[in-house]
Amino acid sequence: MPIYRKRYANNWDEIALSIKQAAQWRCRHCGQECLRPGEKPKEFSRAEWTLITLSVHHANFTPEDNRPENLIPLCTPCHISLHSRARGRSNTSPGQLELPFS
Repeated sequence: MPIYRKRYANNWDEIALSIKQAAQWRCRHCGQECLRPGEKPKEFSRAEWTLITLSVHHANFTPEDNRPENLIPLCTPCHISLHSRARGRSNTSPGQLELPFS
């Protein structure tokens, strides 16, 4: 999932990894177990493995706010759903969060 890096901490990848590890690679919303780094089953299409990829959502929609209580591990479908429901509050541009079709 592409992100607009200018608003994120230089060590965002490490911050996000620590949140995902603490969540034991499960979506906080639906409980889906997601892929760990390097796990992309060859038999899965890009669309299939994207569905079980864990991302980290900023609860207050502010990428500069990396307090642990503001960071929520979500699978791609839950993350997209949350942003689509947050009209006017979302920090993403149109098309930034979408599922690939293949």
